[in-house]
Amino acid sequence: MNPVTDQRLTISSFARATGLTASALRFHGDSGLLPPAEVDPDSGYRYYDLDQIDTAVRIKRLRAVGLPLGEVRRVLEAGPDEAVAILDAHVAARQRDSREAEELAARVRAELGAGPSLPLATVRGPVFAAAVDAVSTAAGDDPDIPILRGILLEVTPDGVTLTATDRYRLTTRTLAVPVEREWSGVLDGDALRLALRSVRRGHDLAVTAAGGIVRFGDTTVPLLAGEYPDYRYMLDRLPAVGTRAVAPASELLDAIESTAAQHIRLKAEEGVVTLDGRTVVARVEGPAWSASFDATVLYPALATAVGPDAMLDLRVGRAPVTVRSADDGALTTLVMPVAPPTVGGRGDEDEG
Repeated sequence: MNPVTDQRLTISSFARATGLTASALRFHGDSGLLPPAEVDPDSGYRYYDLDQIDTAVRIKRLRAVGLPLGEVRRVLEAGPDEAVAILDAHVAARQRDSREAEELAARVRAELGAGPSLPLATVRGPVFAAAVDAVSTAAGDDPDIPILRGILLEVTPDGVTLTATDRYRLTTRTLAVPVEREWSGVLDGDALRLALRSVRRGHDLAVTAAGGIVRFGDTTVPLLAGEYPDYRYMLDRLPAVGTRAVAPASELLDAIESTAAQHIRLKAEEGVVTLDGRTVVARVEGPAWSASFDATVLYPALATAVGPDAMLDLRVGRAPVTVRSADDGALTTLVMPVAPPTVGGRGDEDEG
């Protein structure tokens, strides 16, 4: 009995220890990537040392992320910093290829269902892309309500309106552009965001509809099937605004950024708006008002406001707050509080 071989693992034992198949181990051995510690000259049996297990597991993981054999060898031979750089470059390339494949697949799917083109409107590429960026933060991600993952596109005599909602917030923006006819449909939100890279580069883009797609110049975006919530019905029935506050948007954002709390208490009273105890000078009209908001919902609403000052329309009862620019009403966001607001008092004591 060979005492050296007795201290080593057979190929089958090494395979079980590493999760690699025996055939993969033979391949890696023959390629020089993971040669066995010993090969019996008579039987050809391969034996591995215990300290080769970590290398074998690393090879398995690198191959699992799609790293080519030559790159795996480079990672194993490189120092930590260079190895990480090689891996990061590979992952970035895979992500880029995946995005390009998704864009192409979306275009092909859309073209397969295309019919005669129906002219809708003309938009400026960068302006339209910015509007999509502004409203898409409110789009939903609930797999049980796929229609909310989309962005509603409406063409009316007023222009082109984009709307997104996840039921806790709603953002809508209207672009005053030339239109050909009235039309509406729900754009696939994921495909639309992927298409923005090419849309931004267009100056005047003709918007056309054909079958299950909408074209923005040469870029196609598929439509989602289903009925979008009637947000206009809800907007028309909102309670009257009881208190209005106007404050610098950047200072409101700074106040949210400076706290780690997820639920933020917002109070508006004479001369100030207070966010989680941080005070911002404001112009406030109406009685004192306070309510709590989820920071992950309130922050994007303020961040997408157009212009230096944000206007907050505050309502009595379980109703959303309207966030918009103080000098541009084209972009409007509605945000639901996480608790009913209090009016007239200090608020903290009322909520308990």
